[in-house]
Amino acid sequence: MTDETSNSRRRGRRSGRARATAAAAERAAVDAMPGTEAEVDAGAQVREFELRTADGDETGAAERLTEVRTRPPAPSQLLNGRAAHQVEDGLKRHAKGSSVQSEASREVWRAVLAGDPQALPDHSPEWVDAICSGGRFEDATRHYEFGGERRFVLPLVRRRGPAGVGGWLGSYPTGWGSGGLLGADLDPRVVRTVVDDLRSLGTARVVIRPDPLRAAAWTAARGPGVTVVPRRAHVADLSGGLAAVRAQLPSMTRRNLRTAEKRGVRIEVDRNGRLLPVYYRLHLMSVTRWARKQHEPLTLARWRARRQDPLEKFHAISRNMGDAFRLFVAFVDDRPAAAILVLFGRTARYMRGAMDRDLAASTRANDALQMAAIEQACVEGCGTYHLGESGASASLARFKERFGAVPVDYSEYRIERFPITAAESAARTAVKKVLRFRDM
Repeated sequence: MTDETSNSRRRGRRSGRARATAAAAERAAVDAMPGTEAEVDAGAQVREFELRTADGDETGAAERLTEVRTRPPAPSQLLNGRAAHQVEDGLKRHAKGSSVQSEASREVWRAVLAGDPQALPDHSPEWVDAICSGGRFEDATRHYEFGGERRFVLPLVRRRGPAGVGGWLGSYPTGWGSGGLLGADLDPRVVRTVVDDLRSLGTARVVIRPDPLRAAAWTAARGPGVTVVPRRAHVADLSGGLAAVRAQLPSMTRRNLRTAEKRGVRIEVDRNGRLLPVYYRLHLMSVTRWARKQHEPLTLARWRARRQDPLEKFHAISRNMGDAFRLFVAFVDDRPAAAILVLFGRTARYMRGAMDRDLAASTRANDALQMAAIEQACVEGCGTYHLGESGASASLARFKERFGAVPVDYSEYRIERFPITAAESAARTAVKKVLRFRDM
């Protein structure tokens, strides 16, 4: 190889890295505008602000992505220590042969789903279908076998079009909930094998946001080239049934539920998306309120909301998820006060929330909605109720804990060939400075 050829190839590699970093910065300037999905999960942002206002407290810092390496969460921080036991058991197993199937058949996928009592509704093939229905993503789910008996599925989607140049994989994309490995008895050895496989793909970026309750096993993903983004969620244990949940409700929650009843709050449950236009009107009301609080131009805020979370996105979720989809809407004198989207399966997950602030706060409609969803989850035999991201918001944490939820620290993992996260962070900071954006 001549010196000229060698130098040319080195210049090509540097140029490729520069293009990838520049593309990341450009995407961040649009998609990672302050307060958007790239900085705070869109669902977490809705939940945080809506639930803070339900408690009458709009102060506190919003969750921020932080590129740091943190210590693994203590087992005591995980619900009932179940994840810690899974890690301990996994480390005792002797390694056996493993194999990777680049595509997971729906038959295998559903079998693994049925055998995993911790599976989230988000782990289903139908959820991936909903993500891909808009045309921005395509299914890239992978199947892993260990010793012929243990099987795991990684629900995964690939970004399509120019935005996916270089290979952008996610489990899941921001704003689409938690992904990660599906399968019973997940342990660190499995995670290490999967991470090695994902590294071998040579893509620009792979993002994994796992089930918070499997955080201990996922600490095995840490290593060179992996950016760790610390997160905090809240999860309620429903294994004791509805009677146990009600017995643990604090006096404030009981009082708020009585207030909602006295004020005539009526809850309607939609299973087919019929009331989604009602939810979306409440969502846009919230967007307006956030924009004013955050010093963001209203036109920009509304454009971003419709671009990132169009109404059709929620209709696609309703169509694909079928009976797993529920929309709870609270009415007061036939006026919509608040609404929440919840997914049901082996477990239940609170996905989104929105409200008419004045009407919901005075009637405690949000308390009534959450209790209705928890009661339904208990009736359907869900083992846990995931209340989603909480970040560093103390008021949001208090609201969730009033329904029996406990904090669970976990991390998101990003396998990157180039410093994409750093480029996004720099772009967000620059845009915030221009807008004089105020973090909530």
